[in-house]
Amino acid sequence: MRRRGAHVGIAACLLGLLAGCNGAAKAPDGKPKEEASIPVEVAQAIVGPIEAAYRGTATLEAEDEATVNAKQGGVIEQILVEEGQRVRAGQVLARLETERLALEVARAKSALDKLEQDHRRNESVYQRNLVSREAYERTKFELEGARAAYDLARLALQESEIRAPFDGVVSLRHIKAGNQIQAGSPAFRITRMDRLQAQIHVPERDIHKLAAGQKATLRVDAWPAKTFAGEILRINPVVDASTGTVKVTVAMTPEQPELKPGMFGRVEILYDRRERAVLIPKDAVVTEDAQHSVFVVQDGRAHRRAVSIGYSDADHYEVLSGLVAGDTLVITGQSSLRDDSKVEIVNAPTAAPDAKASSVAAQDGLQG
Repeated sequence: MRRRGAHVGIAACLLGLLAGCNGAAKAPDGKPKEEASIPVEVAQAIVGPIEAAYRGTATLEAEDEATVNAKQGGVIEQILVEEGQRVRAGQVLARLETERLALEVARAKSALDKLEQDHRRNESVYQRNLVSREAYERTKFELEGARAAYDLARLALQESEIRAPFDGVVSLRHIKAGNQIQAGSPAFRITRMDRLQAQIHVPERDIHKLAAGQKATLRVDAWPAKTFAGEILRINPVVDASTGTVKVTVAMTPEQPELKPGMFGRVEILYDRRERAVLIPKDAVVTEDAQHSVFVVQDGRAHRRAVSIGYSDADHYEVLSGLVAGDTLVITGQSSLRDDSKVEIVNAPTAAPDAKASSVAAQDGLQG
């Protein structure tokens, strides 16, 4: 009897708990409470163009740049150009003292003149068989050696002038007037400013999306409001085994004087464009465990829906599947939602912001 009484007591308690739970879901007048609406902001999926691009960073380099070395040693007598000055190919940049070299030329010329006279005299007597062929050949070889010595002396005198190898700008001067310089020592650096390049390194898995001739743009911190044009000049055929990347060289379009060698910039290479893509704001996408989903609002309730994402730009994702243009999506308040939650739209359900006609990928790397 005691055990049966205990069982009856437990049952009564359970019934009381259930009654209390049911009572918590009811208003004081006994009617069930209405489900609370969660405030959200929404936008609509639209159709628009989107472009995909590779984005990387690079330092601008001059295609033609050379360190001009002194071909002769000596004392710097005269410097004719300064840094920042434009020069032409073959223009004299500096001169060494030439007194000793000029004397060498004069001595070599004198020796040459003497041997030319000796050779002409021997040639005359040789034709009359008054001198041996051996003596004649000896003076002939001595004359050729003297001519070579004279040419070398003249060349040394010419090389006392340091000349520009090509058209460009003097980007660095290493020498000072009056200083001694050794043969082979650097004197100037000449840079061709109108042929600039940017080299980026693209992962090998993405290199098939790029090709020579594709258009590229460059932005630099010195000119944040400007975009500079270029195109892919070449793609290295070899993959760097240590990094798994391929070097891609972008040639900047000439006549962009704002660009200077050494500038750090951000390169974007467009590789695809879709004119009629379904676009949604980036804020609408919820990503969990590499899976993308959105909340679609229908009849006042939010339904979670998985989507497949394609290209992206600074503001939008392209949706490959899961949505159609015109679907209303939650862009603010997703953290409070569950599937089939009741929502209250607090903004006008307008279309998502218009997609840019020439949008580019804002994230680093290739999308899609």
